[in-house]
Order: sequence, then C-alpha cells, then structure tokens
Amino acid sequence: MNAPHPSPAASGEDRYLANTHEVVNQPPALENYNLYHQDRALQEGARREGADWARDELDAYGALTGRADSIELGFLANENKPVFHTHDRFGHRLDLVKFHPAYHQLMDMGLSHGLHSSPWTDPGPGAHVARAAKYYMHSQVEAAHGCPITMTFAAVPSIRQQPDLAEAWLPRVTARGYDPRNVPDADKNAVTIGMAMTEKQGGSDVRANTTRAYPVGQGGPGQAYELVGHKWFVSAPMCDAFLVLAQAPGGLSCFLMPRWRPDGTKNPWQIQRLKNKMGNVANASSEAELRGALAWMVGEEGRGVPTIIEMVAMTRFDCMIGSSGGMRQAAAQALHHCRHRAAFGARLSEQPLMQNVLADLALESEAALAMTLRVGRSLDHQHSEQERLFTRLATPVGKYWICKRTPNHAYEAMECIGGSGVMEDCIMPRLFRESPVNAIWEGSGNVQCLDTLRALQKSPESLDAYFAEVAQARGADVRFDRFLARLQADFGRQDDLQYRARNLVDRLALALQASLLLRHSTPAVADAFCASRLEHHGGLNIGNLPAGTDAAAIIERATPVVG
Repeated sequence: MNAPHPSPAASGEDRYLANTHEVVNQPPALENYNLYHQDRALQEGARREGADWARDELDAYGALTGRADSIELGFLANENKPVFHTHDRFGHRLDLVKFHPAYHQLMDMGLSHGLHSSPWTDPGPGAHVARAAKYYMHSQVEAAHGCPITMTFAAVPSIRQQPDLAEAWLPRVTARGYDPRNVPDADKNAVTIGMAMTEKQGGSDVRANTTRAYPVGQGGPGQAYELVGHKWFVSAPMCDAFLVLAQAPGGLSCFLMPRWRPDGTKNPWQIQRLKNKMGNVANASSEAELRGALAWMVGEEGRGVPTIIEMVAMTRFDCMIGSSGGMRQAAAQALHHCRHRAAFGARLSEQPLMQNVLADLALESEAALAMTLRVGRSLDHQHSEQERLFTRLATPVGKYWICKRTPNHAYEAMECIGGSGVMEDCIMPRLFRESPVNAIWEGSGNVQCLDTLRALQKSPESLDAYFAEVAQARGADVRFDRFLARLQADFGRQDDLQYRARNLVDRLALALQASLLLRHSTPAVADAFCASRLEHHGGLNIGNLPAGTDAAAIIERATPVVG
C-alpha cells in the first residue's frame, strides 16, 4: 500500500500554491455617497439659481440616490428588459408590458418625491431649479425610466389648455404616488401620461401624420373623438393616458387618449411590438395601431402642434437635465477610478496626460449643469418678458448642445477606466448606450437648430435677450470678449442661415456656458473653459487643455470622495 501524500498545509512552501494573488490597486465601488454633497457645482448652482431653500431636501435625495441599494436598482432594471404580453391565457387582448420590480421601485422613488409635479403643485422661486437638481441626481441612478416621469411632468402645460380635462385629470397627474396596475384610470389616485406623436412616414414632420380623428358628437375642444391610424413611437405604453396628434376635420389636433374607456372596457389601441433599442432598455417604447380609440380634443382644432409644443418644450428641458446627469455620473466614475488607481509609479489622477483628460471631462460636465440650471431659473420667472424670451432660445440651444456632447464624453470617461469600463457589471456601458438617446428624441440636432432659427424669425428679440444674458460676463476675459463679438457679427449676416445653423448654435451654447462659468465658477474652471472652447488649439478630442491650465484644481473640485 502506498503511503498517503502529505497535505499542502504540511509541506512548507507548498501551502501557498493556492494563493495566486491579492487584489490590490483596484478602486472601491462608487456607492454609499451623497450625490449632492459630493458635487460642488450642483450645490453652488442650486443656491445661485434660487433653490437654496431646498438644500436639506436635495441633501437627503443625494444620500438616497447614492446608496448602494438604489444604485443596484438601476442595474436590475436594465438586466431585465420589459416583456410584452398581447393576450391573457383565455385569449383576451391585454396589451400588457411587464417590468422587473426594480423598475417599479425606481418609478415610485421618482414620483413619490415629486419629480413629475413639484413645480406645478408648489410653484415659486427656485421650484424648477430644485426639481431639476433632484432629477439630475435621480437620472444618474438610472435614466431610462425617466421617460414616463418626464412625459407626466411635461404634459401638465398642454392639458391645462383644456380646463375641463385639466379638472378631471391634473389632480391625479400631479399626485405624489405611483400605481402600476393595469386598471382603468378611474380606479387610481395617481396616473402617468405618455406621448404618441410620430408616424412611420413622417418622424419629426408630424404634419405628415395620417391618423384620423372622427368626432363622436358635435366635436371641438374637450369633445370626444375616435382615433384611427398608427403610431411609430408610443412611450411609455403602460402610461394611463397619452397626448396624441391626429388629423381632425379642421386639421392636425391634439388629443388625450386614455388606456381604458370610462365604462371600464379596454380602449381599442393595440401595441404591435416593443422597440428593440440599443439603449434605454429599462423603458418600454412601442408601435401601436389605433382602431377607434376614444380620445378628447385638447386645445383648439387644427392647433395640435402649438398645443403639444408646450409639452415638448418641457421634455426638451428634461433632455438637458438627463444628459447633464449622465455627464456627471460618467465624469464621477472616471475621476473616482483615477483617484484610486496607480500605474507607472503614480496615481492616474496625478499624471499630467490623464489630468488633462479628467479636467476636460469635469469642465464639460460643469458647463452642462450650469447651462441647465440657468434655464431652470428662467422657467421659474416666465412672468418676466426677458426670461420668457431667453427661454425660447436657450431651450433648443441647450438641448442641441448638451445632448450632442454627451456620447463622446461617455466614451472618453469609459476609456479612463480602461477594460473594466467596458464590462457590463460597470455602469459605463449603460451610460454609453444611453448617451445618444436625448440627442435624438424630442427633436434631433437639426430639428433643434431649425427651431432656433424659427425662434429668431418669429421673435427676433429673443436673440437680444440671449445676448443680454451672455454679455453679463463681458470684460471678464479677453478671449470671451473676442468670441462674443465675432458671434454677434455673424448673426448680422442673413445669407445661408440654415446652412450655417449648426455653427451658430454651437457658438451660442459655448458663449452662454463661458459666460456662466466666468461669472460663477472658480478661476481655474473659467480660464480652462475659455482657453479650450473659445480658442482653437488644433485638437478636437477630450484632453486638449492648453498649457497653464490648473488641471489639479479642476479635478479636486469635481472628484467625489467616498468614505
């Protein structure tokens, strides 16, 4: 009989064979931190733009959105895509979309904290700013479910145009609560609102819509119609009602279409399929056929676009908030990683080339937030003609610029993290997939530029209001002064305006961001922004800040500290 082999523990150095390595030089997870506390630009911006009264509320929400269990909800909601069920097992038409419980928890978090309603139920100075700051933090947890929150919020100005419908619907639209049940809206104390505008043949050109609206009785504002046609995008299909565009006898009109009829029967609009999206996967978007769906006209007949544009203006503002939040989360992830990760003998955040990249990411994020919160303040002061005119131009400019800058920002942040940033257990792939959505939805870049030109044509004084805001920084930096003078001179030319629109809108955005940073941020941030954005140094990629930039100060300002 052979003698037994000695155990590894008894054979000297052999006992270490199982210990291949110790995990070192890896950052801790960015969790259990306060998204408000660890964002100086957000704290300063909220205070500056009129929401200092909400400091405690924002601090509490920053703690909630930074908790590990809240962050996990975002991962779960995206790992478990919504599933569409056409019929029940007995053959009854359901048109039911089922979501993972994490999605419902996120919805409940947002709606219970008034992200869909607080400026409407509690208006006043700073109301839109406070809500934007809260939504900015919320979207960093998970952005996709924000779609129905945004649409519910944005629908209020449009529904208000029809007082009888507003009386019946708005108390439940603005109620703080969430009821995901697939039951008639009459059985709910809180409801959500979606949108169904575009069709296959038209896309952004909604005047090409072919869906027809047939009056049930006399017709007209507030009256019942039956809608027949199709919709290429219905988001989100489990909302309780939708604002819909359809061709009435008097032209393209806006309608409120509920998911259920008042008698408790299912309204005959049928989901055909869910969109198979590259990102935004936790949210369901769908195609639908309207087969005599009951709806009520909102606003004047034939004035559907002006009626629903009240909603679109608000959704575009939320696109600014969401993309700014995405930038902040991407920058925070990169800054946090590089603060803890060493390579080639030093922390990444201390190495000059990486400092250039990190500081540039932080600049883009802070500039986006500053612009967004400034538009929020203008929404809080629409009684002022100056602010109303400023909003009309700043909204399409901001939506165009901030949303368009987000995809490359997300990619550069991912590259800072390296291979781990590409892995699905990191938030970066989700941020990257989500990054193009806001630039395309609610009007693509070209649509925003055309809307800017439309604003200039219909309200030329809006450009004066915009430049009056921007010019408040004149004299603070010679580079800014030169940039602004050239921009104003170029608006004096009327030739080829549409062809030059992107260039002009780019520069309108940069001028406002530079003005805000010069007036309100630190000297290091303002100087670096003017040097890198207002003067050409030959490099177009992130990480082209010129020599003399105080990158370390910018990084220190933007880096979240955990623990």
